[in-house]
Amino acid sequence: MKRILLIVGGGIAAYKACELIRLARKAGIGVRCVLTEGGAHFITPMTLAALSENPVFTSLWDLKDEAEMGHIQLSREADLVVVAPATADLMAKMAAGIADDLATTLLLATDKSVLAAPSMNVRMWQHAATRRNVATLRADGVTVMEPDEGEMACGEFGPGRLPTPEAILAMVQSLLAV
Repeated sequence: MKRILLIVGGGIAAYKACELIRLARKAGIGVRCVLTEGGAHFITPMTLAALSENPVFTSLWDLKDEAEMGHIQLSREADLVVVAPATADLMAKMAAGIADDLATTLLLATDKSVLAAPSMNVRMWQHAATRRNVATLRADGVTVMEPDEGEMACGEFGPGRLPTPEAILAMVQSLLAV
C-alpha cells in the first residue's frame, strides 16, 4: 500500500483535507497526518485521526515521539509528502528552509517527493514574494499545483482557492504512479 504524509496548514480550506483523506483511503492510499498549529484553529486532530485511522501529530516537542526522532521517521515512512492547504506562510517557510515546527522540520528532513496544494487570498497568491517562493519551491523539485480560481472565503474572486480534493488526489496518484 502506498502511503502519504498529509500536512494540514492553517487556512480556512483545512476542512477540505478531510475529504482528501476519505478519497485517498478509498483509493487504497494510507494517510498519516501532521496538523499545524494554524490548522488546528480550523479542524481538530480527532477528526483527522478518525478519518485516517492513524494518530495525528501536532508538535515537534512530543517527548515520546522525539526521543525516537519522530520527525525523521514520519518523513521516511511515507511515499509522498502532501501539503494541503499550503498557505503562503507555510510555502514561504518551505522555500526559505525554515524548520521551526513539526511540519517544517519534517519537510526539511524528508527524502521523499513533496506536493503542495496552495490556498490563500488572491492578492497573497499574486504577491511577488509568493511568486518567488513558488518558483523557488518548483526549482527545488517540489510539485506546486496551481490553485483554483473562484470566490474566496473573504468575498474576493480570483486564483487562490485550494484545488479540489479530487484534483489533489489525481496528482497524488500521478506522483505515486498508482
